[in-house]
Amino acid sequence: MSVLALAGLAHVLKLGGDVRLSGRDEALRLAAEQGFDAQDIAVDRAGMAALARDATGRFLLIRRHGVHFVARQLVHPIDGRLDQRYLTLGTGERSFGRITLDLGDDAAVWAASLRRLT
Repeated sequence: MSVLALAGLAHVLKLGGDVRLSGRDEALRLAAEQGFDAQDIAVDRAGMAALARDATGRFLLIRRHGVHFVARQLVHPIDGRLDQRYLTLGTGERSFGRITLDLGDDAAVWAASLRRLT
């Protein structure tokens, strides 16, 4: 009985679960909450992360952290690797970790724009 009570409490508090970005609009909203005026955004096909670019060429990486999303601005030099349709990025911040985004055919375009970051 106590297990059911704990499960019910976890549901009410929205703990656990499989939280994912629902699409561009949610990713844009998350970027805006960070004070980042995204002009372009790419959302990972699995909804686990997003990469945003503003008009000045700055980049913001948004990723899932537990049941929330966190964001960090990318700075030069970029800790990244392109592998066909996958772009793996890190911020150099150990607690933020690295994330691999499945960006499909757009992965190479985003990787090229990241190389121009100074």
